[in-house]
Amino acid sequence: MAIEIRKLEKQDLDTFIALIRVFEDVFEMKNFTMPDEKYLQALLAKDSFFIFVALSDGEVVGGLTAYTLEQYYSTKPLVYIYDLAVTTQLQRQGIGRKLMASINEYCKNTGVEEVFVQADEVDDYALEFYQATGGIAEKVVHFNYPLNTK
Repeated sequence: MAIEIRKLEKQDLDTFIALIRVFEDVFEMKNFTMPDEKYLQALLAKDSFFIFVALSDGEVVGGLTAYTLEQYYSTKPLVYIYDLAVTTQLQRQGIGRKLMASINEYCKNTGVEEVFVQADEVDDYALEFYQATGGIAEKVVHFNYPLNTK
């Protein structure tokens, strides 16, 4: 199976929506409501937000979303991977590795200092995946402040 990894551009709204549907399925997001297309288009057009997708025969089978974070300790930005998923039936076939290699190469070529991602401590698969792709684990505690929830 041939997999193409592609960075989305601002005109790729339908592909972005297809990736969100992959996330919805893989992350088992119950009662998810897709934001309107105008909002998603504006997000897609931001320079500080980017998306890589994995395509098989033109169909989205995985991808990742990431944000650029400007620093004040350095002039080089950081990139935070927010979501990464591959359709369940195609997991453990190297697609996630290709996505990670693509974002790391892109960020290296654009002068990013570091790429980082978080994974739940109980998610052994994610922890193994990020370690196998060269990630270096840090022991941190993540705090959430839920605001404006429904």
